Amino acid sequence: MIPFSDLKSQYLSIKGEIDAAVQRVLASGWFILGDEVRAFEEEFASYVGAAHGIGVGSGTEALQLALLACGVGPGDEVLSVSHTAVATVVAIELTGARPVFVDIDPRSYAMDPSQLEDKIGPATKAILPVHVYGQMADMDPILSIAHEHGLKVVEDAAQAHGAGYKGRRAGSLGDVGCFSFYPTKNLGAYGDGGLVVTSDSSLAEQVALLREYGWAERYVSSIKGLNSRLDELQAAILRVKLHHLEEWNAKRRRHAALYDELLRDATVVTPPHMEYGKHCYHIYAVRSKRRDELKAYLRERGVGALVHYPVPVHLQDAYADLGVVLGALPVTERCAEEVLTLPVAPELNEDQIRRVCGVIREFESEKDLVE
Repeated sequence: MIPFSDLKSQYLSIKGEIDAAVQRVLASGWFILGDEVRAFEEEFASYVGAAHGIGVGSGTEALQLALLACGVGPGDEVLSVSHTAVATVVAIELTGARPVFVDIDPRSYAMDPSQLEDKIGPATKAILPVHVYGQMADMDPILSIAHEHGLKVVEDAAQAHGAGYKGRRAGSLGDVGCFSFYPTKNLGAYGDGGLVVTSDSSLAEQVALLREYGWAERYVSSIKGLNSRLDELQAAILRVKLHHLEEWNAKRRRHAALYDELLRDATVVTPPHMEYGKHCYHIYAVRSKRRDELKAYLRERGVGALVHYPVPVHLQDAYADLGVVLGALPVTERCAEEVLTLPVAPELNEDQIRRVCGVIREFESEKDLVE
């Protein structure tokens, strides 16, 4: 089996460092919002290129708290995309706001800036681009439109740890950037976790208040807040992994380059390289008009291929109340029918990547013979 990800192998490769970090926390006797969290907040914010980092309980809560800190609430609208993990939309709705979907660019699979202006209305409060698969949305036009209309920009960088845009890292371009540390992310914890980054000190202060009951001092709430705290164990683990992130991302890029080379004249469409950015390949997403057949063929031969995402959020039953009908987002809907994600984790080796490509070639050869 060629797994989609191999977290056990990753752990074993840095076992000594991880075990020492865990033991350090256990010996300290302090488990919530202590020295490890403070250190990780500073280290990750510095890595991203932001002034402040605030550790929270999950990537979904990072988005929720960031939006709340930006003043988003009931009656407001937030422009985002339907081609994303449902968590993006969950976070918007948790603030009481309504998501409004913008179609995606057919090359980057991220928000299409040319579609934004038509979606802005009197209730629009923020724009939430998603750096899907590890490739950033085209931020300059998004930021320009936001500035023109007085809107906040919250980056969903849950899949973009270490991705770049014109020399800057994901999370550092908007008013706020939000990250998830779900275990399978490029930088993953051993449980849930998230972090908000910003260079706006007032927004940082607001997020810090919101994450812990609105406490400016213990047991005294200055505003109504929530309970969303990154714990010490996860922070200590993430501090270890942060030192390896660039190395792991480099391996992902090498795997992606090999896929690009071996699939150059295949019928599957390989991920484009946007001229403005640096992909971190959280996911290596190809497109195939026979996606479901190819996925089944790969899995029968031991290749852990997945689909991100099979049903756009606007077409899921839970979000029928938004009233976005089939055909409203044609690029999003076409991608949902064609995208297939191939294993690209740093723990894989070159032979495994070659094997995946070989199976794809076999599939295409068989289909040609049948036709």
